Amino acid sequence: MNLPTKIAAGLLALVPAGAIAQDCPVDGDPSELEAEAVVEIYECIEAKMAEGYASNGDPVGAGFRSWQVTSTRPALAGPHGERFLQTFANGIAAEQYLKFAEEGFVMPAGSVLAKESFKVKKGNAVPGPLFIMTKLADGGAPEAGDWLYAALLPSGKEMKIKQSFCAGCHMNWEDQDSLAYPLEEVRLSSQ
Repeated sequence: MNLPTKIAAGLLALVPAGAIAQDCPVDGDPSELEAEAVVEIYECIEAKMAEGYASNGDPVGAGFRSWQVTSTRPALAGPHGERFLQTFANGIAAEQYLKFAEEGFVMPAGSVLAKESFKVKKGNAVPGPLFIMTKLADGGAPEAGDWLYAALLPSGKEMKIKQSFCAGCHMNWEDQDSLAYPLEEVRLSSQ
């Protein structure tokens, strides 16, 4: 967590839940935004997302922002409902995940990935779900590549999802242990 994020998180702790009503305006088509504009939007909305995901006491929602971020900024990619995504990897997952390998590996059991999201609605950025993937021990969920899928709503409450729905899409990347990585232009390197 960078210093401005730590300061914002500390200030948020002093403000009653729900008292922050900050607008994060977005000019133009979200799919055509320049990198700098995406960074500005993220800086505007990230504290609100962090507060929301942590507000219901879920350990991933409360702790994922201390994990390894895997990209330089959020990017609009994939089938997560036209959302900008930023992925964090826990200590077990980070080393392998940051290789962005395309085949011949299996993530270690206990790996957890948390993908925060935001969407643009009516010219304003709004928090989306926190998508969570947890790698189970071999045989823990064979129909899902041994991944457990979960999500938190922006309020921190558990989002109802179907394992088969998430796994059905992620299994398209079966050769890379069901991982769909951030766009190449925003990926961090493990080197």
